[in-house]
Amino acid sequence: MKQRTKNLKEVIIMANDKKETKKDLPKAVEKLVDEVSKLTVVELSQLVDALQDKLGVSAMPVAAAPAGGATTEAEGATEDTAAGANQTVIITGAGENKIAVIKAIREIDQNLGLKEAKDMTENLPAEVLKDAKAEDATAAADKLKAAGATVELK
Repeated sequence: MKQRTKNLKEVIIMANDKKETKKDLPKAVEKLVDEVSKLTVVELSQLVDALQDKLGVSAMPVAAAPAGGATTEAEGATEDTAAGANQTVIITGAGENKIAVIKAIREIDQNLGLKEAKDMTENLPAEVLKDAKAEDATAAADKLKAAGATVELK
């Protein structure tokens, strides 16, 4: 019982420490944070939707950095001219693991919804990435191949 009491005291101390760091915020923001923290998950989701509508914004995931590593502009330019300026990635077969392919398509083109990505795997051949740099096209093709898809580069 003493161990539980000690842990409870530590939790209270940590909570008090968080309250002290909150003092840096303006009172209006602090009041909003307190009110929002009282909302349920459903209410919070509705709040986010309402704010997105009111402000005309949407919560989009941030694009991940290319896996190949960074190159300088001069190196990128020489690679592009050597391998062709632009390439198109075409998926010709979805393979056995269609879910992994759909996820890979959505990682490549984050503007696609789940339905569009699924339709792309069902209506083959389909262009996944059009007129992309050779480096981006090969990275996308590799990602699709790793998911089990059959891919062409043109």
